[in-house]
Amino acid sequence: MRVRITEIFLSLQGESRSVGWPTVFVRLTGCPLRCGYCDTTYAFQGGEWWELPDVLAKVRSYGVHHVTVTGGEPLAQKSCLPLLQQLCDAGYEVSLETSGALDVSEVDARVIKVMDLKTPGSGEESKNRWENIPHLTPRDQVKFVICDHNDYDWAKAAIVQHQLAGRCELLMSPSAGQLLPRDLAEWILADRLSVRFQLQLHKILWGEERGR
Repeated sequence: MRVRITEIFLSLQGESRSVGWPTVFVRLTGCPLRCGYCDTTYAFQGGEWWELPDVLAKVRSYGVHHVTVTGGEPLAQKSCLPLLQQLCDAGYEVSLETSGALDVSEVDARVIKVMDLKTPGSGEESKNRWENIPHLTPRDQVKFVICDHNDYDWAKAAIVQHQLAGRCELLMSPSAGQLLPRDLAEWILADRLSVRFQLQLHKILWGEERGR
């Protein structure tokens, strides 16, 4: 079985609960969404075909415990599911970065799902697959990228409407170049909102450099 991959690299996890851990990133090629703030448009097409054993061997060569499968939208490739399973079988702490637009019900239960629900500012709000919510567990995380105060209000309403606060960890990030991090931090504090504020650590350290 093969999977189409844009890049495999070692970096520090820049987001989510495991921020700061040395992590191997497996970036799959292709995405059905076109979010306005996307910083990985180079993964929309191209890439190279890898056999799954070769992916596992490459990951193993880095010698770290954490692996993140990302994209693009990794679930756009059917072979993503067996890749996730084999990474878990090999003993890695595996996370999946997904847009929330595709079905997550068959993702291996050992995988930590980091689901990015699309705000109105992303331009892809209509792609949110709300049927995914019941498949989230306390190990999983929902992320909102906030472009403006309208996005923030939308995210607060979604948290209440879909009872997300009691289901999994919630993350909020300011959209780089669109919203000042301090503004989002102040809104969260003013509302005593039970979410984790986060910045993209890898961008603070390395900017837009690929493979970092």
